[in-house]
Amino acid sequence: MSGLDPQRGRAAGQRRVAALDWGYQQVLRPGLFRIGGGDPEVAHEKTLAAASLLGRVGPLRAAVRALHPRGRTVTVAGIDFPGPVGLAAGLDKFGVGVHAWGALGFSHVELGTVTALAQPGNPKPRLFRARESGGILNRMGFNNPGATALADTLRTAGISRGNLVAGIPIGISLGKSKVTPLEEATQDYLTSFALLAPFADYVAINVSSPNTPGLRSLQDGAALAELVGALTRAARERAAAVPAEGTPVPVFVKVAPDLTFDALEEVLAVCTDNGAAGLIATNTTLSREGLVGADRILGDEAGGLSGAPLTVRAREVVSWLAERSELPIIGVGGIMTVADAQGMMDAGAALLQVYSGYIYRGPALVAEANQALGRA
Repeated sequence: MSGLDPQRGRAAGQRRVAALDWGYQQVLRPGLFRIGGGDPEVAHEKTLAAASLLGRVGPLRAAVRALHPRGRTVTVAGIDFPGPVGLAAGLDKFGVGVHAWGALGFSHVELGTVTALAQPGNPKPRLFRARESGGILNRMGFNNPGATALADTLRTAGISRGNLVAGIPIGISLGKSKVTPLEEATQDYLTSFALLAPFADYVAINVSSPNTPGLRSLQDGAALAELVGALTRAARERAAAVPAEGTPVPVFVKVAPDLTFDALEEVLAVCTDNGAAGLIATNTTLSREGLVGADRILGDEAGGLSGAPLTVRAREVVSWLAERSELPIIGVGGIMTVADAQGMMDAGAALLQVYSGYIYRGPALVAEANQALGRA
C-alpha cells in the first residue's frame, strides 16, 4: 500500500494544528498583544516586518510551508486557488509580505485596500482590540502609499498576473482616495486599476468600508453601475491590448453587512448586469451588537467592527446572496473557528478569507480549516 494511511495522516494533521495552536496562544500572541504597550497598530507593524523577513529567506519559508499545508484546489472566476482559506484585505496593505502568506497556509492574499493617491489615513489611535468579544474595531481610513508605490513593490517582488511567483494568487483591493470627490470616484478607481492590473490575479472594488466619508454611497444602484461597468470595461480593454494575459482580470465587489436585503438585491442586479466576476461578503459592520463586558466602551468609537460579533450577519448575507445568484462569493467576516469556516462554506461561499480570526487564533485556524475543508 502506497502513501500515508488516511487515519494516520489526519492524526498527524491534528497534532500539527495542536502544536501551532499552543505555540501561538501560549507564546506568540501574549507577546504580540504586549508590543507597544498593547497598541494593536504597533503589533500589526511588527507582524508585517516578520512576514517581510519570512518572504525574503527561502530556507525559512520552505520550513514554514511544510507546517502549513493548504489542502484541495478551489477554482473561482477561472483562477485556481490552492486551498479554501485566504487572507483578507487590510492586513498586508502595502504588499510587503507578499511572498510569505502562501508559506503560512493561505490560498491567496488580498492586498490593500489601496488608493490612487497616497494618504496617511485617520488620526491615531485607530485600531482597537475587543478581546472579550473576539472582535477588532478599526477606523484606519485606507492608510497606504498609493497605487504607484504598490505597483513598484510588486514589480520588485517579481509579481505579475498569473505567474504565481508568490505561490498563490494575488488579489488587490481598490478604494477611493479620500480627497477625491464622489463624482470623480470612477476615474480614481480606474487610475488604480491601470497601475495595478498587471500584477493582480483579481481586483476587488471596496465601496463598503465605513471609514472613508461617503464611500458606502457608491453601493447605490446608479453609482455602483457606473463604477463596476467602467472597471469591467477596462479589464476587457486590457485583455484585448495584452493578449498574452488571456481573459480579463476578474472584478469582485465587496459589500457591507449593514445593507438591507432590498439594497443587497440592487447590488446583486448591478453586479450581474455589469459583468462582475463575483462578490466578497462582507466588510466590517457599523453595528455594535456582540460587544460584551469591558468591550462595550468601544461602542462609542467610530469605525468598523470585525470578528466574532460579525459571524452571524456575515453568514446570513452570504446565504442570502448565494440563494439568489450564480456569482461566486468569497465569504469573510467572523470566521473564528473551523466550525465558522464550515458554516460559511455551507452558506454558499466558494472561498473564505480571514483577518480577525487570524489575529486571535493564529496559524492554527488556517491549518485546521484547510484540513477540515479538505475532507469535504
